[in-house]
Amino acid sequence: MEKASEHYFYVLKSGDGSFYGGYTTDVQRRVRQHNDGKGAKYTRSKGPVKLIYTEAFETKGEALRAEYRFKKLTRKQKEKFLGLAGDRDDQ
Repeated sequence: MEKASEHYFYVLKSGDGSFYGGYTTDVQRRVRQHNDGKGAKYTRSKGPVKLIYTEAFETKGEALRAEYRFKKLTRKQKEKFLGLAGDRDDQ
């Protein structure tokens, strides 16, 4: 039986405290790319980045929809989603 590929929505916290949400099939490889300056243009000048959230999905479409929903949130809503609301030491 073939293992279904997993698709991930992930969130990084940049060195400046901002959040970046993305999609990948290999979370650790993607985080390395971001920290090596080979990831998204947004994270290149904001490193190093730290992985703070991952969620696995069965399909690419589901993971991309999760990423899209996250990116539409306000900063406050993102903090609440990530369980960081009121956690001022982790900014």
